[in-house]
Amino acid sequence: MTENILSVNNLSKVYKAGGHDLTVLRDVTFSVKKGSMVSIVGPSGSGKTTLLGLCAGLDNSSAGSVYINDIRIDNLSEDEKAGIRSRYTGFIFQNFQLLPTLTVLENVMVPLELRGEKDIKRGALELLEKVGLGERSHHYPTQLSGGEQQRVALARAFSNRPDILFADEPTGNLDAETGEKIVKLIFELNRESGTTLLLVTHDLELASRTQRIIRLKGGELISDLSTQPNQQ
Repeated sequence: MTENILSVNNLSKVYKAGGHDLTVLRDVTFSVKKGSMVSIVGPSGSGKTTLLGLCAGLDNSSAGSVYINDIRIDNLSEDEKAGIRSRYTGFIFQNFQLLPTLTVLENVMVPLELRGEKDIKRGALELLEKVGLGERSHHYPTQLSGGEQQRVALARAFSNRPDILFADEPTGNLDAETGEKIVKLIFELNRESGTTLLLVTHDLELASRTQRIIRLKGGELISDLSTQPNQQ
């Protein structure tokens, strides 16, 4: 086993649009060490979210390879990719992506149920307590504020004890105060569990609080710099 949890090699993504090729990512290469916190930044349309989706196995690349825990995922079947995601990864999205017909507790339990685990209610409730929503476990997402929904999404992301957490603009739909609370929770849960964090953000102040910043422009990786993060 290598010290890298994620390895991306010469990754490209090209879409067919109106008879023309639209290159969204071009020949991107980098790796992420286990337990580290890395931000991906860049202007709108630079390919940040596309790159995150490819790293997580949510989309298929046009060229290149992606490895999670030394397992190449880009050439796996959709079912095999789903298995890798269930075993190793967690996700936080800008628009929460909670299931509206399930309660808060049921949303957090979903990843564990998909893994076939037993006696999962207690662990899900403990996570909801950690994010300050223990008393809201029987509410539905529509009964919660945006910040509360994102806290549920965060509890869900950590419910299967992921090795790597993929976060796509996790504060993008929140006001500054609520967003700061979510950020603190992400870092706190990350430290507690030793999870690797790969974070897409347009917020450079937030990016500076991670250990490393990868910058994209026009679908290309233009810089990859270590930082001195301040998580206070």
